Amino acid sequence: MNVPRETAADLLSINAVFLRPQEPFTWASGIKSPIYCDNRLILSAPEVRTRIENRLAELIQIEFPTAQVLMGTATAGIAHAALAAERLHLPMGYVRSGAKSHGRGNQIEGRLEPGARVVVVEDLISTGGSSLEAVESLREAGAEVLGIAALFTYRMSKADERMGAAGVKAVALSNLDELVEVAVESGYLAADQGPSVLQFRDDPAGWEGRFA
Repeated sequence: MNVPRETAADLLSINAVFLRPQEPFTWASGIKSPIYCDNRLILSAPEVRTRIENRLAELIQIEFPTAQVLMGTATAGIAHAALAAERLHLPMGYVRSGAKSHGRGNQIEGRLEPGARVVVVEDLISTGGSSLEAVESLREAGAEVLGIAALFTYRMSKADERMGAAGVKAVALSNLDELVEVAVESGYLAADQGPSVLQFRDDPAGWEGRFA
């Protein structure tokens, strides 16, 4: 099985990926993008959900065999961490984007023992900023973060640079290259639009400049 291609096909089959090279989306970071990936829709598609969560659990088992705890990122990574943890018979929790302003003021929810070997579960990796914030919070709490397991990555150079600088291993079930290839083959994307989407990945600022 070609996991990246199969996962890309699954995402396209449930319309979890939106491709608009001529009418870009605006991400929360302000970046204009020809693609928007909404992995929350996986949860509403039982057959696809089962396949993807099985693949995620297998990916974690292969890449991080000594993992003791899975920690999802709030909010999109929480459900995927829970489903993978169930398959792997591991405890799980999640990391908030910031500490609560009430109660115990937790940023990390769930039991986390000092020195625990943790894998962070993400729905997708774009520039890597939010993923690494979760990693830093877990490290500050005394965890040994083995790496990040994501459903999808855009493979942006900024994310690669950040992960490298932080000493974090990041793996994903699928990526933008595979997605574009499958999208063109299946007619979701015109052949002449594929290079534009990949140009965005390689040079977001240059690609965005066309719409200034």
